[in-house]
Amino acid sequence: MGKKIPRITNSEMQILEVLWDEGEALTSSEIVEVSDDRTWKSSSVHLLLNSLLKKNFVRVAGFKKTTKNYARTFEPSMTREEYSMKQLQQEKKKNTRVFSGLFNTFVSEEISSESLQKLSNLIESRLDNLDDEE
Repeated sequence: MGKKIPRITNSEMQILEVLWDEGEALTSSEIVEVSDDRTWKSSSVHLLLNSLLKKNFVRVAGFKKTTKNYARTFEPSMTREEYSMKQLQQEKKKNTRVFSGLFNTFVSEEISSESLQKLSNLIESRLDNLDDEE
């Protein structure tokens, strides 16, 4: 199943949310600019990005010319959905009963037939893979 994903702080999660919401690679200065509701300093964002780099949550996407210098641009190394799935998988390992309850609640709430069909397809695909493994 993959190794355990490292914990991230609330501030690191906010940086990831900005990158996911913007949908493009950003420099640390651009992250500060698009984060109107936060009072981040550029140096703080730089430290958070370096931490996210070490934890493999973001990667350097390239470089962008800024005034006289070039700045690195950063992008998430996984989608929001992939992150959520990894979190769920990790929680599932910890407590299968809780995961089962969450899953039942999710499915029993108002959920579109399209979403249920996608979920059904995923389950069928996984069952087919299990049959192939045996």
